[in-house]
Amino acid sequence: MLNLLTDIPGIRVGHADDPALRSGVTVVLFDHPMIAAASLLGGAPASREAALLDLDMTVEHVQAVVLSGGSTYGLDATSGVQAALREDFAADPVPGVIRVPLVVQASLFDLANGGDKEWGRYSPYTRLGYDAARAAEAGRFGLGSVGAGLGATTATLKGGIGSASMTTPEGHRVAALVAVNAVGSATVGDGPHFWSAPFERDSEFGGRGLPAAFTDDALQLRVKPVAVWGTTIGIVATDASLTAKQARRLAILAQDGVARAVLPAHLPRDGDTVFGVSTGARALGGGDAELSGLCLAATLVMARAIARGVFEARSQGWPGEQPCWHSRFGNAGTASGASHDP
Repeated sequence: MLNLLTDIPGIRVGHADDPALRSGVTVVLFDHPMIAAASLLGGAPASREAALLDLDMTVEHVQAVVLSGGSTYGLDATSGVQAALREDFAADPVPGVIRVPLVVQASLFDLANGGDKEWGRYSPYTRLGYDAARAAEAGRFGLGSVGAGLGATTATLKGGIGSASMTTPEGHRVAALVAVNAVGSATVGDGPHFWSAPFERDSEFGGRGLPAAFTDDALQLRVKPVAVWGTTIGIVATDASLTAKQARRLAILAQDGVARAVLPAHLPRDGDTVFGVSTGARALGGGDAELSGLCLAATLVMARAIARGVFEARSQGWPGEQPCWHSRFGNAGTASGASHDP
């Protein structure tokens, strides 16, 4: 186990980013169409085809999930991913069937991070989406300041790409991947402690635990300036066989993980969006109790993934950029399974 989303067989992850733009794209590709649903709890979501996953709709399966920077401009990334999938479909046609790539996306607001956003008539996100899709692989992938997390920020520190996984007592795998760009903060006050600390495993984000006490100052509101919007966007997946309705419940419980990792979460200027995905590889035989265990796991892996996204972010040397956790609090070492580099 790599403590990554790709610990679930059938899932591949790829990144593409542009340091001058200070933005990028992360793509999650599936080896076969998978059951998916969505939970949108932030006040200002930027999404594409999320309505496709409404439980009243006909389509239940998708080929990919896209996370990007660029706010609504970043939603062009889906076009690039669809282009890559269309090429794949053309190389492996199904006689008598017109195959349309079904891709869903959420985007974060990184337009105020100082990057060069003067891209001309058309945004670069279509190209970045295509490149990220072509880079997608099973196994290890980069965390922190890569892909959609390259230019991500929180109220106090750089954000980034995070991931975490676990196995339930019944043997089901549950994992999350998240791009952390929250309006709020992932750490307690001005210190190094993560709100996610109670759920940490193997010092995956520094092993600092919680502070000895929560002072009034530590509990004060810490948010981005009014002109700077944000969001936490991600995916939680399991190898358990779920219905679309159950996958949505998984996504909702992953939002609980957002609320346990970011304070405050789901603000009017957040766009907090989580996609729930089932690969269907293992039967769910334990009824409500087994499903509840999956939902608990979704909460835990999302909370851990958010902390890892902030912990693994690194300074890029950009003028005026936010400090990363390591520059503020010292290099505590990279835990086993953590990977800043692909």
